[in-house]
Amino acid sequence: MDIHVVQPGESLYSIAQAYGTTAARLAQDNELTPPYSLAVGQTIVVLYPRQVYTVTAGDTLEGIAERYGVTVNQLLRNNPQLNGLTGLVPGQVLVIDYAQQKQGEMAVNGYAYPYIDRQVLRKTLPYLTYITLFTYGITPEGGLIGIDDEEVIAIAKEYGVAPLMLVSTLTEDGNFNNELSSLVVNDPAVQERLINEILAAIRAKGYYGLDIDFEFVRPEDRDAYTAFIRNVRERLNAEGYILVTALAPKTATDQPGLLYQGHDYAGIAAAANYVLLMTYEWGYTYGPPMAVAPINKVREVLDYAVTQMAPDKIFMGIPNYGYDWTLPFVRGESQARSLSNVAAVEQAVARNAAISFDPVAQAPFYRYFDQGREHEVWFEDARSVNAKLALIPEYGFEGASYWNIMKYFPQNWLVLNSLYDIRKVL
Repeated sequence: MDIHVVQPGESLYSIAQAYGTTAARLAQDNELTPPYSLAVGQTIVVLYPRQVYTVTAGDTLEGIAERYGVTVNQLLRNNPQLNGLTGLVPGQVLVIDYAQQKQGEMAVNGYAYPYIDRQVLRKTLPYLTYITLFTYGITPEGGLIGIDDEEVIAIAKEYGVAPLMLVSTLTEDGNFNNELSSLVVNDPAVQERLINEILAAIRAKGYYGLDIDFEFVRPEDRDAYTAFIRNVRERLNAEGYILVTALAPKTATDQPGLLYQGHDYAGIAAAANYVLLMTYEWGYTYGPPMAVAPINKVREVLDYAVTQMAPDKIFMGIPNYGYDWTLPFVRGESQARSLSNVAAVEQAVARNAAISFDPVAQAPFYRYFDQGREHEVWFEDARSVNAKLALIPEYGFEGASYWNIMKYFPQNWLVLNSLYDIRKVL
């Protein structure tokens, strides 16, 4: 795999010629559409098939996989143009494997809402170990507020992906309710009912385990929250289920702020099976323009985390989105617009904006004008994804967790599939 950065005057055809491939192959792999207009600074992932197969009448993906000693999911990852579907057409050329040597194996989780586009879902599932369905709610009495998740669970299992149930204190207004979390962790009757209803739902729905996401936990509830996590894990593990817990991106034990004080890294990591570090949202809707997950800031969290817990308990969060800010930024007034990484590049092309790359944040950005107002856009590309994924084997983490998989990001999956095997638990 090579990651090419588009230079002034280049076209998809000249880039293909430079790498000894075809424009059609580059367009297919990177999911570009005619007329293949490019932005200066845009990344193009170049792959090198080692072995290919041309489909003939009567072939099935299962049969081809068996013939070459690979899995159906491997074929789907190597051929994203199949859209996660196993139906074949004679004459199709399938990549069996690539010349790239894998750098290791990791588990991969992706968060999704139940209404995720089914084509996006099927196309993404071959790259996942887990899919976490967002989100079950909680009543003040400890009852569960359900979601329509049965279809997504069933589809996930077709691809050998383990579904995780998510329970959070997120309310209908989009905020985390720390009064509710305080009630759950301190009232034994409320907690008991909640755990019983969680277990009943996991059994009934066929979940593999649970993800708990309580944010802005009150400082005075810190130890009670840790005890709650331990209680849930013990109850789940007794029935063969796992517990994952989301953690705010801390850099110190005594870090001030309501987001951080209620999360005891060492205690929660010891209490849960795995933790997810929410290493994103430095650049956010109401904040100043900057990378969503600048690598230097992410490293600060990781360096602290590994002093508090075993690295193989950790999933590192990776964002799958960017933000578009209207300048000048005015705190308390400005509000960035969220956009997908694909849309960010398409917008750069449409606005004839050159994409730059911040070497410290390891993230792409650009500026453009619209109706006389300047905008600044930060997003993810193949380079930033590559930098983030490299942290996982460097630190010895269990894997990566994407927030979220609602929008398909071709280059992310190309880079992931080129460099790593995907761990499976089903």
